[in-house]
Amino acid sequence: MMESKSGLFCDRVLLPDGWAANVALRFDGRGTLTAVERDAEAGDLPRASGPVIPGMPNLHSHAFQRAMAGLAERAGPSEDSFWTWREAMYGFVRRLTPEAAEAVAALLYMEMAKQGYTAVAEFHYLHHDRDGRPYADRAEMSRRVLAAADTAGIGLTHLPVLYAHSGFGGKPPSDGQKRFINDVDGLLSIVAAMRDAMGDAAGRRVGLALHSLRAVTPEEMRDALAGLESIAPGAPIHIHIAEQTGEVDDCVAWSGKRPVEWLLDNTAVGPRWCLVHATHLTPEETDRLAESGAIAGLCPTTEANLGDGLFPAGPFLAKGGRFGVGSDSHISVSAAEELRVLEYGQRLVQRRRNVLRVGEGSSIGGGLYRAAVAGGAQALGQPVAGGGIRVGQPADLVVLDADNPKLLSRDEDSLLDAYVFASDGHAVRDVVAAGRTVVRDGRHVREDAIVAAYRRAITGLRQDT
Repeated sequence: MMESKSGLFCDRVLLPDGWAANVALRFDGRGTLTAVERDAEAGDLPRASGPVIPGMPNLHSHAFQRAMAGLAERAGPSEDSFWTWREAMYGFVRRLTPEAAEAVAALLYMEMAKQGYTAVAEFHYLHHDRDGRPYADRAEMSRRVLAAADTAGIGLTHLPVLYAHSGFGGKPPSDGQKRFINDVDGLLSIVAAMRDAMGDAAGRRVGLALHSLRAVTPEEMRDALAGLESIAPGAPIHIHIAEQTGEVDDCVAWSGKRPVEWLLDNTAVGPRWCLVHATHLTPEETDRLAESGAIAGLCPTTEANLGDGLFPAGPFLAKGGRFGVGSDSHISVSAAEELRVLEYGQRLVQRRRNVLRVGEGSSIGGGLYRAAVAGGAQALGQPVAGGGIRVGQPADLVVLDADNPKLLSRDEDSLLDAYVFASDGHAVRDVVAAGRTVVRDGRHVREDAIVAAYRRAITGLRQDT
């Protein structure tokens, strides 16, 4: 059972202005931080068992894909690409029931918590029954996502996805996409239902995602964004964009412009927006995206797995661009690994070390971690605190394992360098999400029940093949 806390005493904690010692953090019943008291004494507060850092928001997830991670790693008769992987995904998704989807999502969210993610933006497009018909409750699958987040105890920004077409110019959807397809009114009804279902707990938010420019027409995009504004003013907006060179070529053939160029020219992109992947950018697009204040939603382990390419992170950060990280298809579920792969990709291309320096400090791990926390919070519609912990945020806290051999004798940002670049995936000791303990001594508090439900779901999926 998850234990609610009224606060936590930290011997060492990362705040917006840097590391601090002897800090008391206090939470309210909603799970929001209400006080950050410096030079405090523990009093009756429980004491953190190690250094405390802000939890990482995971800004891009397709939860159902966790169950197929590793199943597409076999060479086919022709050259493999993102597009051949997508066909394998379509075949897998045909078999998922609501019960199985919930069990898969709960396991995934448990894994996220154990690796230091405390909230997730679920880019959710698995809407309908296996024959493509809407469920009696059109929001059935979205409610399953919320139930999974509740079971695992992490924050959720739910993003029902408008997915209407198979290609630019309103091409009819394929049979493999039938579970995804909505018109604007149908999609907005799910957004409204989930707004009402979310309640007022800290870390709960609804928004909207446009699957991609190839999956919605300009008119559908306009109507969906206007509808979102009437349902949830100021809510987050996410979109896949410029992930593949084939997508870029098709967009140019359709509109005469590249995807990011078209979006910036035709839509009021700003800080509410998260452009997921944005892998293939010209220098001008890179500058304009940075200047817009939108978040670049980077998923380095998935982008590497799919052979997408590398985001131009150096020039983007040099222009003041903001980013966060997500685990996307969940080939890996580790906040530290996403940041490590992001930096290593740049090193491989540029053939030098310590490329992505963020801010004034010399710490690569510390700079990347702070930036991804801040960018992720912005993308999820949470209060942003420059990568530290402050009043008004959800009480999302990660306690690192100070006894982990890779972290021994590390202090302040050298601790973050070791966590990002040298930890073995077991450096997280305890996790508090919205004021509730969800991970204790490296183990999720509901781990046995979640794993048992997942095992039943996977067994059922195999029998259904």
